[in-house]
Amino acid sequence: MSGNPGANAKLSPSAFEVIARLAKSESGISLTPAKTTMVQSRLRGRVRALGYADFDQYATFVDSESGGGLEERREMISALTTNVTHFFREPHHFEMLRDKALPILREKARAGGRVRIWSAGCSSGQEPYSIAMTILEHAPDLAQKDVLILASDIDRQILDKAKTGIYSEQQITGIPEPLMKKYLYKSGSGFDQQYEIDPALKKLVRFRELNLLRDWPMTGGFDVVFCRNVVIYFDAPTQAALWPRFRKILAPDAMLFLGHSERISDCAHPLFKSIGLTAYHPAA
Repeated sequence: MSGNPGANAKLSPSAFEVIARLAKSESGISLTPAKTTMVQSRLRGRVRALGYADFDQYATFVDSESGGGLEERREMISALTTNVTHFFREPHHFEMLRDKALPILREKARAGGRVRIWSAGCSSGQEPYSIAMTILEHAPDLAQKDVLILASDIDRQILDKAKTGIYSEQQITGIPEPLMKKYLYKSGSGFDQQYEIDPALKKLVRFRELNLLRDWPMTGGFDVVFCRNVVIYFDAPTQAALWPRFRKILAPDAMLFLGHSERISDCAHPLFKSIGLTAYHPAA
């Protein structure tokens, strides 16, 4: 291996085809040739980091079944994935969680039932911690019961970051000031100012590496599932295969929240009924 791709190095059609095939098989991400420039931009750093001369060498390596090639597929998926998120994103879902779901879940917990919430595609943790804040703020007694927020993502590196619960000042935008004062602790100063999530929130969340296309180890009975801005990256057949799986793991009166630009596909409409903007109940 010698040299690094220059600033104008191009991703060849053959290398793009390999990368797109692997992205689809490993993570479900659907990449069309129109995404060539984006893929080239996001993977150039990986090509340089490995010391390859061009994208073709990189594609050959990542397509190999060697230990290094298999591990690089994780790095590739991480680089291709957009980890754009923030606290209390799409606030209407958290309002529904507060007003509709929590009263039911409190009664369930008081009767001895367990409460399970899944943040599927949790990225750097803002979503599950927002869920935890909502619980502690509006149903604090629930936190003393058998309640768990499962937070999963395919990206191991982003999960490691999420587990720390440490965020920059820019990353905590979206948190109302009263909640910020109550559930975050400052550390550092100036440009190094950081904020750490309260241990009481961390206690409610369990992070787990999980590929939505593979087997799910959970047996079901989820009361609320957040799967937002995830399936938008999948093609129609991949989405269609996911909806029955979500339906199977949902409790009868559960809620499923999708991203603002996502909808249940037509083939899965009999499985769910709309209860609000990108919010669904499993159909009876």
